[in-house]
Amino acid sequence: MELVLADALLSQCPDSAALLEAMRGGGPDEALSVEQAETLRFLLQRVAEGGWRREDEARRLAREAALGRCFPALVRSGSAPAEERLRLVRASCGALRWCASLCGPSLAERLAQEALEALAAGPAGRLQTEAAVELLAAVAPWLVESTLLERTVGGALALLQQQQEEDKTLLVAGRLLPALGRNSAALGRVWQGLVFPPESAPQPVGQTLLALSALSEALFPTGARQPTSRTEGEAARPLLDARLSSGFWKVVQTGLTESDALCRKRARYLLKRAVDVSEKLRSECVCSPHPGNEPCLFWWSAEKNDQLTQFWENYILIMETLEGNQIHVIKPVLPKLNSLYELAILEQKDSWVFHPSWHMCIYKRMFESENKTLAKEGVIHFLEMWEVQCLPPSPGFSEFVIGPLMDALSESSFYSRSVGQLMGSCPSLGIKLQTFLAAFFTNIPEEEKSGFLLKFILRMSNRHWCAIPVLFLSMALAHIPACRALDMEGLLALRNVLQCTMITHQILLRGAAQCYLLKAAMLLTNVEKVSLSDISNFIVSLRPEESLGRGTVLWKTLCDWLRANDKHFQRPLKYCVPQDKTLLNVHVQFLVQDYLKVPIANEDCPMPDWFEARLVATMILLAADVEEMTCEYNGTGNTERIELKAFLNPLLDVLLKLGTNPYISTMKTDKSLQLLLKLLQTCSVRHSNLQSDGVITFLWNEFMTASESILDFLLRRLSANELSTISDLDRCNLYLAVLSELMSFCSVNGWTREVSFCGFVSSLISASLCNLQEISSEKELQLGEQIQKVVSMASLSVVCEIMDQMPALQLQSLPAVETLKTVIACSELNHVLKKPCSMEKISSLEEVSSHQGWGKIVARYIHDQWVCLHFTLNNYQNPSKDEDLEQFLFDVQKYARCLESALEALTILPSDHVLPVFHCMKILVPKLLESSESLCIEAFDLAWKTISSLSNTQLIFWPNLKVFVQFVFNPVVLAAAAKNKSRAYMKIKEIMFQLIEMSSTKTGVFNTLLSYCCQTWMFPSCDNESTVENAFLNAGNYSELLVEACLFGTVFRRDQRLNQEVCAFVENLGSECAANVVIESTNRDDHFVRVCAIKFLCLLDETNTLHKKFIEDFFMNLLDKVRPFMSELMSKSKTRYYVNSLQHRTKNRLWQTLLVLLPKLHEDILTRTIDRILQAGYSNNQASVKYLIEWTIIWILHKFPHFLQKFWDCFSYDEDWLKTSICAFLSVLSHLDTIIENASEKIPIVKKALVVVLQWCFHHNFSIRLYALVALKKIWGMCKELWMDDFETLTPVIESCLHQAESMHGTGNAKKNWQRIQKHFFFENFHPVKDYCLETIFYTLPRLSEIAEEEWISLNKFTSFTDIPLSVTFPCTCSHTELLDLKPNDWSQQDIGLKSAEPVNQKQWTDVQKKIIPWKNSTLDLDLELVFQDRASKLGKSNSRLIVVASLIDKPTNLGGLCRTCEIFGVSALIVGSLHYVNDKQFQYLSVSAEQWLSLLEVKPFQLIDYLDQKKTEGYTIIGVEQTAKSCDLTEYHFPEKSLLLLGNEHEGIPANLIQQLDLCVEIPQQGVIRSLNVHVSGALLIWEYTRQQIIRQKRQQ
Repeated sequence: MELVLADALLSQCPDSAALLEAMRGGGPDEALSVEQAETLRFLLQRVAEGGWRREDEARRLAREAALGRCFPALVRSGSAPAEERLRLVRASCGALRWCASLCGPSLAERLAQEALEALAAGPAGRLQTEAAVELLAAVAPWLVESTLLERTVGGALALLQQQQEEDKTLLVAGRLLPALGRNSAALGRVWQGLVFPPESAPQPVGQTLLALSALSEALFPTGARQPTSRTEGEAARPLLDARLSSGFWKVVQTGLTESDALCRKRARYLLKRAVDVSEKLRSECVCSPHPGNEPCLFWWSAEKNDQLTQFWENYILIMETLEGNQIHVIKPVLPKLNSLYELAILEQKDSWVFHPSWHMCIYKRMFESENKTLAKEGVIHFLEMWEVQCLPPSPGFSEFVIGPLMDALSESSFYSRSVGQLMGSCPSLGIKLQTFLAAFFTNIPEEEKSGFLLKFILRMSNRHWCAIPVLFLSMALAHIPACRALDMEGLLALRNVLQCTMITHQILLRGAAQCYLLKAAMLLTNVEKVSLSDISNFIVSLRPEESLGRGTVLWKTLCDWLRANDKHFQRPLKYCVPQDKTLLNVHVQFLVQDYLKVPIANEDCPMPDWFEARLVATMILLAADVEEMTCEYNGTGNTERIELKAFLNPLLDVLLKLGTNPYISTMKTDKSLQLLLKLLQTCSVRHSNLQSDGVITFLWNEFMTASESILDFLLRRLSANELSTISDLDRCNLYLAVLSELMSFCSVNGWTREVSFCGFVSSLISASLCNLQEISSEKELQLGEQIQKVVSMASLSVVCEIMDQMPALQLQSLPAVETLKTVIACSELNHVLKKPCSMEKISSLEEVSSHQGWGKIVARYIHDQWVCLHFTLNNYQNPSKDEDLEQFLFDVQKYARCLESALEALTILPSDHVLPVFHCMKILVPKLLESSESLCIEAFDLAWKTISSLSNTQLIFWPNLKVFVQFVFNPVVLAAAAKNKSRAYMKIKEIMFQLIEMSSTKTGVFNTLLSYCCQTWMFPSCDNESTVENAFLNAGNYSELLVEACLFGTVFRRDQRLNQEVCAFVENLGSECAANVVIESTNRDDHFVRVCAIKFLCLLDETNTLHKKFIEDFFMNLLDKVRPFMSELMSKSKTRYYVNSLQHRTKNRLWQTLLVLLPKLHEDILTRTIDRILQAGYSNNQASVKYLIEWTIIWILHKFPHFLQKFWDCFSYDEDWLKTSICAFLSVLSHLDTIIENASEKIPIVKKALVVVLQWCFHHNFSIRLYALVALKKIWGMCKELWMDDFETLTPVIESCLHQAESMHGTGNAKKNWQRIQKHFFFENFHPVKDYCLETIFYTLPRLSEIAEEEWISLNKFTSFTDIPLSVTFPCTCSHTELLDLKPNDWSQQDIGLKSAEPVNQKQWTDVQKKIIPWKNSTLDLDLELVFQDRASKLGKSNSRLIVVASLIDKPTNLGGLCRTCEIFGVSALIVGSLHYVNDKQFQYLSVSAEQWLSLLEVKPFQLIDYLDQKKTEGYTIIGVEQTAKSCDLTEYHFPEKSLLLLGNEHEGIPANLIQQLDLCVEIPQQGVIRSLNVHVSGALLIWEYTRQQIIRQKRQQ
């Protein structure tokens, strides 16, 4: 419209120059208004397009307008309001654009200089950045001078890199770059800077894609003539084709996998543009070649146009679908990914047609998805592809596996079990990973295998992996076919992985990972490139207590591997190998000799590192076992063990001299004792058979020869004041550890008391006591004396522990031991060693190197005092001749003072030193509870606080918890507390429930408590009758513990459940995984809580009076637990629990326990409870609970048939109460043959059953009829067997009824359900009496009733839990396995409930819909046509300045609805992609003639850039409806009056090349899950918000 007015003015005005002069306005000092600038732009545009014949005059006036009016207006625009400034800048720059068009390069270059200087000056420049960029965009097409072009392009690219200032970036991309793209000389420079930036200043991918999208019109050919190809780095030619550049495609591929959604969108847009151009041109196009033999990144051929089109359409469809991020939407598209492989590989399957990196982009996008399910699906699809497709090798795939795939595999949740997999089975991802890695590694060229494997292992070591991913990656490595691919560097990388696995707390998973890494090392190491020294350093990284334990299968496999490869290892230069010796033996011999060679050093040298001792000890034993294995293979005996003796000789030489040669260096003695200790510890692991192990026997015999020398040395060092510095405390630990290990070996090998050992113990005790009792005469405390006291107390502590733990040594009767007891009994507890003043003069280096401050030394001293006191208290039963000791052991007041000291110790000792204090409290509290209850309660409280604080300390928590439970729940304590129901009784119960609560977050706590209680209640340590009776009474007094145990079972978080599943898988591997052998079982499985409780109940003897009373009380307590579930019967609201909810599982556990107790119940208790049991059948129950209730009723009726009358009464309730819950009682009747087995009169019972069941066979409810027919079929069969003639008249009816059921017509649900219910296990296979056993109750029935697998307790759990023995009288398993072999079928009982919920009153709507006709004045119908005509004449002159652009929308329904909305709210114009949509019936149906009263304009999608650019110069603000990182919230945005609303496409939104044309994006705040609104709805919301704001603005103005 404005251009029409400009034409009219130019044609009508006689003096065009005067007109233009007038339009220019006043002088240079007068400000140019927005309206003047816009008018000037209109006139200049017409002049430039040929509206003026005098060109010279036009150039002069244009130059004057540019420099005199427009440019000054730009300079002054900085002080204008924001909205007005934007319009003024755009109008002025629009005028300058046409001035430059008229005046040519001279004016353009001058204006460009001004703009560049302003950009260089920054905020101090004449122009603001926005004005400078707009000015450059206006004049860029007319720039010619090369230096100026370079500066302009450089400035544009520099602004583009400013990621912090996104507004400037978008301005450059939306305005300046398209303008430079129209300048052929500038385009090449822009292209070079974007795609081939200098390495020193790389262009961010996001900004590069933004710029390329803005230049998309100039990047691809549009005509028939094709550009010639060019090499990388060559300057751009006038006609550019981005398809020919590999750099361009690398940017696109990077963009496709970016985390930013807008980057991905721009990359897809560029890809679609390239594919669309290629399809239209149908000409040859080959991108610059890719390094190697792989295909180029992009190519096109006219011959394969259809195949290429299909490939890229599928590819783009997959990438766009992945944006949805919803697995149910994406999964149907994944088969197209398979078709991509079929199209991408030649028929010969030996090479790629399309570069494989395109496939990797898809997978990387899936791996990095926020939706973990989608990411896992992508990983599995990628792994499976190597099983399904035979893919050609590609270097890119190797990098992809090491990079994105391994990143994805680090997610622990991916390794959860698939649907249908049993607990303990390997996760499907773990299996697929093994198969994939083996296949992938096999297909790699031989020369690349070593490099790939090294990178793979390095990636495993370069990050902190969780235990689960490391385990399954290690398993996959161990399943690679044997290949010599790892050299010394690879072995070192594997060792680093081992060290990474040590950081996790899951010991079993950690040990299993170590086992598989060792297997991988044996399979993949190139033994010719590594030495035995490298192998030794790797082996010693494995922990013997977690994986590489001697005697395991893994140890034997390692020995066999060392034996087989002995001749192939890399030969060392240090020593030569004789012909009759193996390399391993020579290497170990050298290791021992080199280890014991020590330099002449200062006596104050620090303790040697333990690493070398562990290494030498491990290699000695490996070499010894290899020698044993070699002799076994050769069929020769190895009684002399010459090689082992040679290994030990250097060590024995030192050990034999320890007691007699005081001049041996401290370093040498330390190293020899370290090696001795490590040899003893490695041999004494729990899985080694010490009695039949020849190597261990030989070692022991050799070491016994040096035992006297060792003991003499230890005695001298520990008692002769030779340890006097802080660093000597580490040596003290070494000496005492050697002593303890020697004594342990003596005990295991059946050693009896010998003079040398007895004398050593006596001398050590005497000397230590002497040192402790010595009082220094000096005023100032000496460090050496204090250290000697610490050493002496530590020595006594170790001696006491040895005597406590190894009673077979019979050391308690030594006189020195009696003296020790007396001294400890009379000594002051919690005695603190004062810090010597001389400590301040000692260098802090020694203290730091010993890792001990004085506080830790004092804590250890107090800890050792309590160890000795525990020994004294624990052995008070032995008669003592010392009066002081006797007085202490039987003085209650001294016990009380001792307990008070224990409480003090708990407050001052660190958490890792309180264990002996708990041990003493375990002895003291039972003796003091009656006399000092308050003190004992205080002890309970403080001890519980200590335990709670230790809950996150894995290694010390469990030993302390065990002792805590032993003293709080000691049978004597429990009995005394329960006797008077005192405060202690309540405190114990409080602690009991606190422990149960803790077990919900820390698995194994309840196990520790329950196991101890059940053992002490059922099997007390003392066998006298009163003790046994009192112990069992505790079970009744604290029966809540057993009730909670029977119902225990937490619902774990997903990560906790995953850890349990993987641990179960590792345990199922058995001895195949050495970790299962060497790691001690802790019985911390939550199932063991219920197992322990059930085994306790099974051991009860109903003939025992105490047991009988407990059973009855316990049964009543359980029924009380049923009561809350029964209360729903009387409730008006219907309660329904979900399958596998906590309520469902609790009810299931409850009825399982009741079922276990049934055989032990007497008739009298059942008489009192039968009504409550029968009533349970009416409640809303899940299938598994119904089966258990029905089984319970059947069992009771079978054992006591006289309860049948109460059972018949169940069928007499009102039908409204029965509903479909009557099915439970009908199911009971289907087992009538079992019920009447013990009945004296069977025929009356069968008659009654037949009468009862017949009335339900004709019920209107289908489920009830099915159950009734099943029962009828069973009962009628029994009638025939019993030859009952009483029902002859009913025979035809019954036979007809059964026949009709058997021959139901059709194949509908009725017939299928009848067939299914008859085949259901509960009716066809299950026998309530014969199948009664633990296995059926806890495993088979839950499995067949499809309750969660966490509820299945296999018989193996009952047998593996050995703390409580299995009952010999209670059946554990059935003789027949028919039920065990069944699989769940698809019939499940339906239960609607007893009472339906009250109907909800419908809200009565009082309001009605009102059609609003928005006329300002009412008109008669006759005048309506005139109104329409008047309105039509006003089209395009609406008061609204809002333009809605819908050119991207291609669905007529959306356009029709949008047209109606725009007309209603008075939008000035609706822009559509084609006016043909108006004739579409769907459009017209929704628009309801709105198109007649609305200005509709046609702008094709490819014309939008120019259209939006034009509207910007007209002062419109371009607003996009799109979700981006910088989107503005609709509720916070204020619309300018001149607003243009750009709506996106229904599927892909706003294309990437248009986003940079926007001034801003507005998004509608969402709270739901769905990603986006319908485009019509989005547009309507924004149109209304614009209208609302304008209405408010107009009201304010009025």
